[in-house]
Amino acid sequence: MIAKKLLIAASLSLATMLPQAHAGGAITAVDGTAARPTIVLIHGAFADSSSWDGVAKKLTAHGFPVLSVANPLRGVASDAQYAASVIGSVKGPLVLVGHSYGGMVISKAAEGNPDVKALVYVAAFAPEQGETVAGLAGKFPGGTLGDALAEPVSLADGGKDLYIRQDKFAQQFAADVPPRQAALMAAGQRPVTVAALNETSSGTAWKQLPSYFVYGTADKNIPLEGLRFMARRSNAKDVVEVKGASHVVMVSRPDTVARVIEAAAANK
Repeated sequence: MIAKKLLIAASLSLATMLPQAHAGGAITAVDGTAARPTIVLIHGAFADSSSWDGVAKKLTAHGFPVLSVANPLRGVASDAQYAASVIGSVKGPLVLVGHSYGGMVISKAAEGNPDVKALVYVAAFAPEQGETVAGLAGKFPGGTLGDALAEPVSLADGGKDLYIRQDKFAQQFAADVPPRQAALMAAGQRPVTVAALNETSSGTAWKQLPSYFVYGTADKNIPLEGLRFMARRSNAKDVVEVKGASHVVMVSRPDTVARVIEAAAANK
């Protein structure tokens, strides 16, 4: 009986504390400014928020507020809606950064938010209306992701999740990352639904906002010519090609990616 009373008391106490904590401020510890906008990092398929750790370390050391969003990877529209909700809790100017599938997300999530000042595509998709990840990835030859995928995992809702086989993860996804780190990334990869990769995009924020591209020349998920095509089509303000870098250029070359993001923040 005493334990039950203590549990009820603790629950009531937490319930009274939560609204006060919510009212205390934005989700980030520091509000963005014109000189140092908040950098919002959105990972792609087969990765997670930790893939941004090296970049975030560089940016925070230079005084930028940083928020790394956990991308659900369930569907383009729903993921973009989720990201937009999180972004909406951040005060001040913003720069949105998307990796791979995350580019689909930022292209929609940025729409209608006047605080977003620039978009950065890191080995990422910048879609036109009606395009899909699968379609863009296969638009040019050279991608080998399909051969590296494990058998789809059936979900209770009838959908299917996709993973990269762990024995092929390093070669396909992270060839320039130290083997031990690549193995950990393979073990912790976040799956994406088959439906998400085939869902058409309705977001083209790159048409209204300055866009920046950085990607590796040895990307095996998105062929190099596909990345170049999207960068040209976007009239990107700057394009940085990193010789020999894999699909996870933000992991293997965080300094370079951070510099591109800082250039976007400064509108250079």
